[in-house]
Amino acid sequence: MGNICRSPTAEAVFKHVVNEAGLSARIRSDSAGTHAYHIGDPPDARAQRHAAKRGYDLSALRARRVEAADFECFDYVLAMDENNLSLLTRDCPNEYAGKLALLMSYGMQAEPIAVPDPYYGGPQDFERVLDMAEDAAQGLLRHIRIRHRL
Repeated sequence: MGNICRSPTAEAVFKHVVNEAGLSARIRSDSAGTHAYHIGDPPDARAQRHAAKRGYDLSALRARRVEAADFECFDYVLAMDENNLSLLTRDCPNEYAGKLALLMSYGMQAEPIAVPDPYYGGPQDFERVLDMAEDAAQGLLRHIRIRHRL
């Protein structure tokens, strides 16, 4: 939504996984929100703190809103929940609709399909987002390696 909790967490986790696989030069990722609530703001301090405990650095990330060019530029445009997927679907040109999916559709564990928003929650909610992002990052990278023969 605002690009300060779930999305930057998933971005940092995925970039870490891609870097560990030695594919940083071939795979580019970014995060953005469906709302303009926090444009230019760093990720939520709680998200940064929990991510840092697992070795992920969110400090350089800044919130931005999804732009029209993102639908063309990226091979995958992933949402954290059905509400955000619906907003992306509304804004996405028809020719790029096949790029839209839920992040957790790449998850490898039997998890809920929506990543819950931890903003109004406690520490366990930020940890849950990290667990889900780590799961989905592994599955997404596996999918990309197969589909794009990397």
